[in-house]
Amino acid sequence: MSLSLQKPYALKSVAISRRSRVIVKLLKWGLKPLIRLFAGVSSFRLIRNQIRLAGQLKPVVDGLSVDYHRYTNGVPGPIMGDFSHTQKTLVLYLHGGGFMIPAVPLTHLEFLGDVCVDLDAVGYMPDYRLAPMHRFPAALDDCERAYRGVLEAGFAPERIVLMGESAGANLCLGLLQHIRRHGLPQPACAIPISAVTELARVHAPLSRVLNFRRDPLLPLHAFTNLAHHYIGDADATNPELSPIYADCTDFPPLFFLVGDTEILLDDTLIMADHARAAGVDCRVDVWPVMPHAFPLFTRILPEAAQARRDIVDFARSQLR
Repeated sequence: MSLSLQKPYALKSVAISRRSRVIVKLLKWGLKPLIRLFAGVSSFRLIRNQIRLAGQLKPVVDGLSVDYHRYTNGVPGPIMGDFSHTQKTLVLYLHGGGFMIPAVPLTHLEFLGDVCVDLDAVGYMPDYRLAPMHRFPAALDDCERAYRGVLEAGFAPERIVLMGESAGANLCLGLLQHIRRHGLPQPACAIPISAVTELARVHAPLSRVLNFRRDPLLPLHAFTNLAHHYIGDADATNPELSPIYADCTDFPPLFFLVGDTEILLDDTLIMADHARAAGVDCRVDVWPVMPHAFPLFTRILPEAAQARRDIVDFARSQLR
C-alpha cells in the first residue's frame, strides 16, 4: 500500500522483478546510509567530493562525442553530439544531486546519452553553480542562461525537451517560471523525475513522514543540510525555490515520474494536481517499489529501461 494522503491515484501496471526488489533492498541498507553521511559533511569535504566526481567524466558516451569545452551563453557543461546540428531535437538535462553534487557520468551522462540516441537528439547538461559556494538563485540563473543560449544557438523551442531528476526537476519547474516571466518561448515539454517541489518544510508534504522508513534511498534528515547549504536566508516559499506554490499557467505538457515509496511522492502528486488545475496537459506515472530517480539506474534495474522508453515515447508525442 502506498502511503499518501492525496486523492487516490493509480500505480503503473508493471511487474517488478524479484532481482529488482532485492537490489532496492540493498540500496536501502547500503546506499541510503552513505547519502545520509554525505549530506552531513562539512563544506570543505563537500567541495572535495565535487572535485572527485567531476574527475570521472568521459570523452564518449553511447557512441556520442562529449564536448566539455563549450560555454553556452557563459554556462559550461557537457554537450553530447554535434551542437551545430540545430535542426535536431535538443535535450536540456538539469542533473540532480541536492544542488550540491555535480553530474555523475555513470548515471547522468549515460542516461542522457541513451535518451539522445533514442531521439536522435543533441544533449546539453548545464554545469550550474553548486552549493555551498553558491546559493539560490545561482543554479537557477545558470539554467536560464543555458536555455537562452540554446535558443540563441538556433535550436527551435518546439524541438527542446527539458528534463531533470530530483533537485534538477526542481530547477526544471523553476526554469519554466523564469521562461514565462521573461517572455521566452516554452520548450516542447518538460519531464520532472522524482521532483523536489517543497523546500520550505522538511515534514511536508506528508509522504515525507509517512514514507520515512519505506523510502529505499533518500534520508529525510538530509533536507536540513540541503536547506542550510542551498537556500540560505532566502524565503523557501518562493515558487522558484518551491514550485509547489507556483502558478503553472502556460506551462508546456509535463510528464512526472516517481516511486510510490518515495518520501517525495506527494511532492509530485500535489504539483501535478496544481498543474492540471491551471490547464496544463499533465501525465503522472507512479511506479511501485522503485527508488528515487530510478529511470537513471539502467545498469542495475531492468524497469529503468522501460521508464526511459516511456520518457522517449512521451517526448516524441510532443515533438510531432
